[in-house]
Amino acid sequence: MLLIKTRRDTLLGPLQAVSGIVEKRHTLPILSNVLLEKRGDLLTFLATDIEIQITTSSSSADGDGDGDGAVTVGARKLLEILRSLPDSAEVSLFLDDRRLLVKAGKSRFSLQTLPAEDFPSMALSEGEVRKFSVTQKAFRHLLAQTQYSMAVQDVRFYLNGLLLLVDGNDLRAVATDGHRLAYSSMPLADEALSGLPADGAARQELILPRKAVMELSRLLVDNEEPLSIEMLSNQIRFRFGQISLVSKLIDGRFPDYERVVPVSLRNIVTVNRSLLLQSMIRAAILTNEKFRGVRLMLSEGSLKIMAANAEQEEAQEEIEVDYHGEALDVGFNVAYLLDVLNNTSAETIDWGFNDANSSALLTVPGNERFKYVVMPMRI
Repeated sequence: MLLIKTRRDTLLGPLQAVSGIVEKRHTLPILSNVLLEKRGDLLTFLATDIEIQITTSSSSADGDGDGDGAVTVGARKLLEILRSLPDSAEVSLFLDDRRLLVKAGKSRFSLQTLPAEDFPSMALSEGEVRKFSVTQKAFRHLLAQTQYSMAVQDVRFYLNGLLLLVDGNDLRAVATDGHRLAYSSMPLADEALSGLPADGAARQELILPRKAVMELSRLLVDNEEPLSIEMLSNQIRFRFGQISLVSKLIDGRFPDYERVVPVSLRNIVTVNRSLLLQSMIRAAILTNEKFRGVRLMLSEGSLKIMAANAEQEEAQEEIEVDYHGEALDVGFNVAYLLDVLNNTSAETIDWGFNDANSSALLTVPGNERFKYVVMPMRI
């Protein structure tokens, strides 16, 4: 049976969108597959790892086929085959017993399949649904400013994700690994809310898993196209373009981030972000590979950045800064500083602190919607 005959890109684009969550090795072999389903002129692609599910579709109106059908096939192998074909190739997919035959020009591939009815697609939660809409660009920017602070495989499972909080007309994103915390927020227009009172009475928070955050960052684009977000009892669904991403939520209580952000700061230094970033990159070359510590010595008008390693190699950078407060000698993990500097486009950074033993606060001048808190370390 000819499932579909169409241009290569009609298959490749949607397959790339869904295959990012497919695990190479899984206890359930079918989870390494992608579900292809043809109904009329619509070809649907679905992938899941049980926790996250991505669905997308493309119109096959320009292609041929013998009718409707569904099959699951190895996502990685099909993706690599399509990528390797010429851009202008015309691809035919045939269902032959338990095989999917892929034909393009004089190329032939026979792939093993598993029954479509065995594919474990996620069921949507029932109950109250709260919706709001933002642009893809705005939400992608919100994630970019915070996601690097998520923990990686921490035993405190609730840190291995990102807090999304809707409070009235405010959408906030917070991530922390216990050593640093990134906070960013954006306003929601009244007309973008559905099921969320616009009077500030509604407050809903959830923890989005790390993998879902990374997939959204990969799939969202910097444009003004709408992104619909639906918050359910134990799931969240994102709709944009032809893509629908559903994710389970992390069941846990996120730390009270408001208690972490310093309320008062004795000293604030203003520094050129690009200049500080380049100095940090150079100093980081000679840091200890395990601890990545840099020593910062701040005095009036000057910031020295020093690093050393077990081979007794040393690096020192000095830059001019706008500072007139007390002297400071403090250590930080350079990776934490590089993360925030790389993910912020501002020309200058305000760096506030109290003493060498207290957490520092990095902000963007004139922007109250971004905060980055980082704990010092002993050098």
